[in-house]
Amino acid sequence: MNGILVVNKPLGYTSRDIVNIVGKHINTRKIGHTGTLDPNASGVLVLCIGQALKTCELLTNHNKEYVAEIILGIETDTLDTDNNATVLNEIDVNVDDQMISEVVNSFKGTYMQEVPKYSSVKVNGRKLYEYARNNIPVILPKKEVEINDISVISKINRKNGKVYFTIKTTVGKGTYIRSLVRDIGKKLNVPAVMNKLTRTKLGVFTLNDAYSLDDIKNNAYKLTNIIDAFPNIVKIIVDEDTAFKVKNGVIFNNFFDNKMAFILDSNNNLLALYKKDKDKCRPYKVFI
Repeated sequence: MNGILVVNKPLGYTSRDIVNIVGKHINTRKIGHTGTLDPNASGVLVLCIGQALKTCELLTNHNKEYVAEIILGIETDTLDTDNNATVLNEIDVNVDDQMISEVVNSFKGTYMQEVPKYSSVKVNGRKLYEYARNNIPVILPKKEVEINDISVISKINRKNGKVYFTIKTTVGKGTYIRSLVRDIGKKLNVPAVMNKLTRTKLGVFTLNDAYSLDDIKNNAYKLTNIIDAFPNIVKIIVDEDTAFKVKNGVIFNNFFDNKMAFILDSNNNLLALYKKDKDKCRPYKVFI
């Protein structure tokens, strides 16, 4: 079995849980996901199966869209409202709607983001959450992230001194929405936490493409083939002689203009993904 399966991950499951459940149902260990969703987040989780595992890296690099609910006036150690979170600070908030919208919009672009201490990022060979759980001090790394688009999409509500609103954002690889929410709060000079998070899109895949766990358990799903997951990569059909060379990993002089190209034989069988390297085209992923 080869292809890509889009799952609508429910709350309470880790991404690894979903991989294990689906892998057991379809009886394969050749399965992996393309970007972690925390247990308290839901939405689009893209799984690669069989030969499609070779495209995990490419899919992980795609932009992701999220819808997140924010609460101003609360700070927690996990940057969210997870059941295990510890409240570190709580205040009444008096920030006007225009200021909230302006600050949220100001994050469009790139900035240096500090990763959450409860994350799987490794420092000196250990995951950050291991330091956090054992109360071991550690300097949290920062990295440049890209916010392609961001805006407030809900009414801004106030209750018991707290402010509630929802944002939609499209971000590049490696962006933590929990950290983004924290940083929005910092710019407003108030504590902030992420209350809810749904991934609504990864690459070309949206929630409309996603199957529930019940769909999968009832075999009411369809795999997406590898090529359809990458509509921006050109397809090139080659003759029998060239196909033979592609199967054997031959490096060619440039024969396409794009950065990458899928190479197919005359029967439309996917052979490989080739990548341009100066004046040469080299095999990047081989699917046979």
